Amino acid sequence: MNIDVSVTATYASLRGRVVIITGGGQGIGRGYAHHFAAQGAIPVIAEINGANGRNVQAEVEAKGGKALAVETDVGSLASVEAMAAATLKAFGRIDVLINNAAVFSRITMAPFWKLPVEEWERAMQVNINGAFYCARAVVPAMQAGKWGRIVNVSSGTVAMGLPNYLHYITSKAAVLGMTRSMARELGAWNITVNTFWPGVTKTEVPRPSVTDEMFEGYAKSQCIQRLTTIDDLAKPMLFLCSEEASYITGQIFQPDGGLNFSR
Repeated sequence: MNIDVSVTATYASLRGRVVIITGGGQGIGRGYAHHFAAQGAIPVIAEINGANGRNVQAEVEAKGGKALAVETDVGSLASVEAMAAATLKAFGRIDVLINNAAVFSRITMAPFWKLPVEEWERAMQVNINGAFYCARAVVPAMQAGKWGRIVNVSSGTVAMGLPNYLHYITSKAAVLGMTRSMARELGAWNITVNTFWPGVTKTEVPRPSVTDEMFEGYAKSQCIQRLTTIDDLAKPMLFLCSEEASYITGQIFQPDGGLNFSR
């Protein structure tokens, strides 16, 4: 999937900011990397698939931007701490963390009493612990700079209560509480923490559990009846990470075309 970022710089406050994007080697995370680079920010692609991460770095650099790929398993505290250290070594600062990485696209769909326990545990390890590990690793640098943005990516499935996704939905529901507590604890350093609920988005990443007909069905259930694009998500993400959003924290941002309404 080609990602064409044709807009000119919109948020001057993002220029030179170091933006860690977990799961940035594919799909929506890859789109974020390109959009932030177009603003003059430096995306750090924290990606478990090292080759994918390096490919995105090369794509950004081919467009004249600056980026860094760091092979990272967010479910491993040691790996996350090494990623934060590599980022600080390269750039001397960390300004933004987007907790985008998640176990989802290839998860087993089943009634919860039939879910493999190991899949439940992996979803919790990546989707909850991974977000905690990453925030924990970057906060000292943000506190030192008295500025920061943390965006925890949740999911509209939390509001929908879809069946057969209990492991994923439970992990993404936890993100809401995590965001609100982090926002309370970090406000004194001008660090904002918000939850991002992206709409149902079709990317190059295979989603065996979601058919084309299901995608179209979600679109027809929205107020704006079309499929979500990466642009639809990246543009509000840019705003949320900019200086212009300095007074917004502890909130749910929900660019989903009106599929769900905040609870």
